Amino acid sequence: MKDVAAAAGVGLKTVSRVVNDESGVSPAMAARVQAVIDELGFRRNDSARLLRTGTTASVGLVLEDIGDPFSSALSRAVEAVAREHGCLLFTGSSAEDADRERELALALCARRVDGLVVVPAGGDHGYLLPEAASGLAVVFLDRPGIGIEADAVLSDNTGGARAGTAHLIAHGHRRIGFVGDLPHIHTSAERLRGYREAMRAAGLPVDERWIATGPTDPATVGRAVRRLLACEPEGSGGPGPSGAEPVTALFTANNRVTLAALQALAGLPVRPAVVGFDDLELAALLSPGLTVVAQDPEALGRTAARLLFDRLGHDTSPPRRIELPTRLIVRGSGEVPPA
Repeated sequence: MKDVAAAAGVGLKTVSRVVNDESGVSPAMAARVQAVIDELGFRRNDSARLLRTGTTASVGLVLEDIGDPFSSALSRAVEAVAREHGCLLFTGSSAEDADRERELALALCARRVDGLVVVPAGGDHGYLLPEAASGLAVVFLDRPGIGIEADAVLSDNTGGARAGTAHLIAHGHRRIGFVGDLPHIHTSAERLRGYREAMRAAGLPVDERWIATGPTDPATVGRAVRRLLACEPEGSGGPGPSGAEPVTALFTANNRVTLAALQALAGLPVRPAVVGFDDLELAALLSPGLTVVAQDPEALGRTAARLLFDRLGHDTSPPRRIELPTRLIVRGSGEVPPA
């Protein structure tokens, strides 16, 4: 920094302000100092920053799968807010594995990130208690943390599923299948609850054979969809008992399930009505267009990141649970009448 200051003809404090993107330097002066920085190849020493301030200007994000469109949108939103605060974002994918989530979160803590945003995979986040006690800011995203009092930013999963199911009911469907993720996952359980609430509010019984929860790979979802359309018992190789009628509509409870279900339905002469939870990039181009309950992953990510930086700015108010609304987007697939 001394070399930069000497070459630019300014004081060390001016160089520090430019390097750390602080106020108090005119645009012309900042450009002059930056030109010298570029010429000399100066780089900020973050190890020295850690010793001086106790912070690393970095935050961590643990999510399910960075390749998933929903997760990617979350990551982009968190990164944008981190950039506004001059922070670097480190991201890792847990693959919905509790041990991997813990391993990633603690690895980021070992690298002294200032804060952590976690999309939970596990059912116990007490392992973060010592880190939080040492000053780590923690915000849970998409699902609440368990075993620790911390901020959480969620979607209205129950309300969204209730609205999507009620939409199918309003278009004449009485036998509606639910295809969801693993039942222990918070979002899956909340969406199933919304489905049941909508059916109950309409005075409709729910045959448990209309519900399929489990892994979301295409083969498993495909089998579940075929079973629901034929009303076969779980694990059955043939038709269900007499009187068990097949469903006429499907509520698919996340984007992976929806895509796998659409693959299973391709080519069928008569297709059920479908409402999916989560929007898809090409949903409007399908025939019919896909009706969805849409979350706002960008708003979720931004809200969680801003809450994290509020905590880093010494906000000591009690932990907050923020629930963002969903919206029903009508495109055609949910309005198909019962066959």
